[in-house]
Amino acid sequence: MSQIRVRYAPSPTGQLHIGNARSALFNYLFARHFGGDFIVRIEDTDVARNVLGGEQSQLSNLSWLGLEWNESPDKGGPYGPYRQLERLEIYKHYADILLEQGHAYKEYRENSTKYAVRFKVPEDIDLSFKDIVRGELKFNSKDVEDWVMIKDNGIPTYNFAVVIDDHLMKITHVLRGEEHITNTPKQILLYKALGWETPQFGHMTIIVNEQKKKLSKRDKNVIQFIAEYKDMGYLPEALFNFISLLGWSPADNQEIMTKDQIIERFDPARLNKAPAMFDKDKLAFINSKYIKMMTLDDLSEKCKPYLEKAGIVIPSESWLKLLVGILQDRMTHIGEIVKLYHAFFHDEFHLEPEAFQFLVENNSLNILQTFRNHLVQSDFSSEAIEPLIKQTGLDTATKGKPLFMSLRIATTGDMHGPSLPISLALLGRDIVLKRLDQTMKKLRGEA
Repeated sequence: MSQIRVRYAPSPTGQLHIGNARSALFNYLFARHFGGDFIVRIEDTDVARNVLGGEQSQLSNLSWLGLEWNESPDKGGPYGPYRQLERLEIYKHYADILLEQGHAYKEYRENSTKYAVRFKVPEDIDLSFKDIVRGELKFNSKDVEDWVMIKDNGIPTYNFAVVIDDHLMKITHVLRGEEHITNTPKQILLYKALGWETPQFGHMTIIVNEQKKKLSKRDKNVIQFIAEYKDMGYLPEALFNFISLLGWSPADNQEIMTKDQIIERFDPARLNKAPAMFDKDKLAFINSKYIKMMTLDDLSEKCKPYLEKAGIVIPSESWLKLLVGILQDRMTHIGEIVKLYHAFFHDEFHLEPEAFQFLVENNSLNILQTFRNHLVQSDFSSEAIEPLIKQTGLDTATKGKPLFMSLRIATTGDMHGPSLPISLALLGRDIVLKRLDQTMKKLRGEA
C-alpha cells in the first residue's frame, strides 16, 4: 500500500463545530493508526461566507483538541499552496484540458463574453465504489446532470476543486460526512475523465441529538462549537475521547482511553453504519473522569481563573486547594467550580424543618456548645478541627451520626456533604461561630 494520506478541508466560514471536529478527528486517527500523513487544506472559495479569523479559529481549535498535521497553510508542504483561492491557475489549467478533450463545455452568460465551464456527463454509465463505512454503492450517470466546474467569475465549484486538490496532494483516502455521498458520482466521473486513480471513499453517518434528529447548528439544546467547550472548562483530552466515540467504538467497547490508545485501537472497519447520538450526559461523565484523574495542583490552577472572573476572593493557595479538593469529584467541567462554590457557601443560612428536627431529636444543643467552646480556643485549620470533633464526641458521650450530622447541620445547613473539617476550614472562623450561635439560639427557643 502506498503512503496513506488523508485531509481535513474546512471552509473558513465560522468556528469549528462538533461535526467538522469529528471529520477532522477520524481522518487524523486514520492517518496516525496507519503511519500516514494528515493534511489540513482550506476551501475558501465561498468568498461571501468567509469570516475574518475563520481559518485561524479552525486551526487553533484543532490544535487545542490535540490534533497535529503534517501539511497546511501554516506549516507549508510539498503540495501547496493549501488555500484554494491561491490555486485558481491550477484549476483553470485542468478545466482547459477537459475543454480540449471534450469532457467539458463553455456556457456563456446571456449577452456576455463571460462563461461558466460545465462538465459533460457521459450517458448511461454504471458507477460503483466500495465505501469504507457502507460497502458497495452503485449509481448511474443518467442520474447526474451536467454540472458547473468553474463559475463565470473563475472560481471553481466544490466538486471540481476537491478532485484536483486531492489528486495533486496525493490523497489516498477520503473520510467525510454522508451528505457527500451524492457528490461522489460527479467526482468519480471527473477522475475517470482525467485518467486519474480514484481515492478510497468513506462516508460517516450523521450525528443526531437525543431526540434522534440530525444535529443542526440551530439546535440550542446542544453546545455546538469546540471553542465553547474550551471556555466552559472541558478538557481537550476528554473531548478528543468523546468525539472519537461518535460513530466508532473499539473492539473491547472501552470508553475512557488516552489519545495513544485511541490511535492504536482505531479500526475503520468499526466505523458505525447507524447514526451517532450526541449524548450530553456521556460527555459530562467522560469529562468528569478526566477531572478526577488530575492532580490537585493542576486542577486548582485551572479553576483559579474561573473563580477570579466570578469575583470570588481566594484567601490563599492552600484555601484554594482545600476548596478544589472537596469539589473535584462533583465537577463535570472546570467552569462548574463557580456554581459549586455558591452552592457550598450559602448566602443565607437556613435550617430546613427536617434538619432542625434532627437537632431537636438528638439533643444537639450540648454537642454544639461543647464544640463551640473548643473552636474558640483553636487554630482554624482542617487539621486542627478534626481532633476537636472527636474531643466533642468524648466530652458529650456522642458518636456517629448524632455527632457529625449535628455539627454539619448547625454550621452548613446541610444534612450531607463533603469532609466536615475541610468544610468548616473553608467557611472560616467567623461564619462557623456565627452559625453555631444562630442554631443554638433557635434550639433554646430564643429565635
